[in-house]
Order: sequence, then C-alpha cells, then structure tokens
Amino acid sequence: MAKRQQRNRAQPLASNGYCGMDQQPTHRHVDLAQASTYHTHVPINFKPMLSVQELTFERYFEPVFRSVSFSLSAGEVLWVTGANGSGKTTLLRIIAGTLSPSHGEVRCTARNRAYLGHQLAVKDDLSVSENIDFMRRFCGSNCDRTAELVARAGLSRVATQAARTLSAGQRKRCALARLFVQDAELWLLDEPYANLDSQGESMLDDMLRQHIEGGGSCVLATHGRPQPGGLPVVACELVSGADAS
Repeated sequence: MAKRQQRNRAQPLASNGYCGMDQQPTHRHVDLAQASTYHTHVPINFKPMLSVQELTFERYFEPVFRSVSFSLSAGEVLWVTGANGSGKTTLLRIIAGTLSPSHGEVRCTARNRAYLGHQLAVKDDLSVSENIDFMRRFCGSNCDRTAELVARAGLSRVATQAARTLSAGQRKRCALARLFVQDAELWLLDEPYANLDSQGESMLDDMLRQHIEGGGSCVLATHGRPQPGGLPVVACELVSGADAS
C-alpha cells in the first residue's frame, strides 16, 4: 500500500467523481479508500473521522456540484477548491448538518464539529473581549483567561473596542478565536483566510498545525490559497453541476 503524499496544489477532480490524492508525482489520482493513512506522530485510526459517499445537492432541480466521495482521517486536512458557485459553501454546510443532501450520505465520527462560515456571528454591540468571553462561556471552555485568548487572536490593542468598529480582518480574527474554546475534533472552515493580513494568515496556519498535530481534522474551502507546509492534505476540487457533462 502506498503512502499518501502531501499535495502542493489542488488538482482537478478525478473522472470518477472522487476527490483524489497523488500516489506518484505523475498526478495520477487514486481512490482514497485504497490509500494508506498518512504517517505522522498522530495515533493511526483506521476508521475515518469523516466519510462522504456520492454526495450531491440540487437547487431548482439542478445539481450544485458534481457528485463527490472522499474520506478523511484524524490528522488530515481536506483542501476544497473550486470556482465561484461550484458549491464549496454548500458542501461545508451539508457536512455541518445545516443542509440535507439530495443524494448520498455523510458519516461523521468526530466528537464535535466547529463551523466557521461567511457569517461570522460576531456581536456588533459587544467589545472584542466581551465577544470572546461570550464564546468561552457558551462553549463551556475550561480556560478562564479571556485576556489570554484575546492576545492569542492578536487583538489586545482593540480588546475594549466595540466589534462594529473593527476592520474586516479584525472581525475574522475575533471569529477565529472561537476555535480556541471549542472542543471540536472536526473543523469546517469556509474561506478562513479571507481579509486576513500576513500575520493573521500565519496565525491561522499555526492554529491548523496545532489542531492537526493534536489528532483533529479540518475541511477547509478556499479560492486558491497556497496550502500550509508540513500538513497532510487531501486535495478536492469541486466542479459546478452546471459544468458537468
């Protein structure tokens, strides 16, 4: 059985509708079910944390994206790319459980799922500290040092400002701080790098590495953002249902 290889960039969907990984540098796609677990220091779990089989979603009787199948184990990132309207957000919402698929099935064994979408759920009338403290209390986090969480998000300078006064990047950091306090094995992140500066991008890269090295998994949708180095990545490019032959 061949080891899974880390992907440097997303590749087109295989002809059988599977989101594949390269087995050799020739970019030949293989069935993920036939690939062995990526070798990291994370304990190997042969039961996938997330399994998606022949998934489709229809809107106005038309498929949003071409049928996809994949599996994701602990310590892996599914890197989802695709053109505008190809269904990246729809896929994440189905996995999160807020939408039901038209066909196919989703099996998830993760203890909890954390979803961060385009709507950041940041309360405008609360300060940064109050927002993060609310998230901490709501999620039942054992961490009682809100100031520490604010600092980890790089927001100490604006900790007392109302969220409505923040820049788009600062609001994204405030929302990402939710991941610090959620005990979720599976992260579902929709365009998490959007509006972040280079320091914010590095912060998110570090968050991902710590989560994956701790045995978590992540499904991340992005518009061509380069993959962070050193992470076991499964590449998945969605094809719009309108473009499917």
